[in-house]
Amino acid sequence: MVRGIHHISMKCDGAKDLERARAFYCGALGLSVARQWPEGMMLDTGAGLIEIFCNAPGEARKGAIRHFALAVDDVDACAEAVRAAGYDVFIPPKELMLASQPVYRARIAFCVGPLGEEIELFMERPREDKT
Repeated sequence: MVRGIHHISMKCDGAKDLERARAFYCGALGLSVARQWPEGMMLDTGAGLIEIFCNAPGEARKGAIRHFALAVDDVDACAEAVRAAGYDVFIPPKELMLASQPVYRARIAFCVGPLGEEIELFMERPREDKT
């Protein structure tokens, strides 16, 4: 049975992209390296890993994943750190309320990472009513 997501994986185009990714994820977003090898690394998000590697043949960009979301404590501070690192925040921080059952509230922003990946910065809000 599935217990959760272990890691997501992104392929980059070489050592330069790998170092840009390390600077972005470790520097701007504050993630730590869980393990590394000469052509790759796994970053610890606290709830799963992000693997970034450049040691396999094939295209760097493929697949159907639209974006991935990182759970954060402060969307605005993370978005500012991304901007300060020189990356685009293409949807600035905003409140979101999905008209689901139960209603789902969050604060979100979207940015583009160093490999062209779309990242949602996501902070879940508590439910207003406990019914």
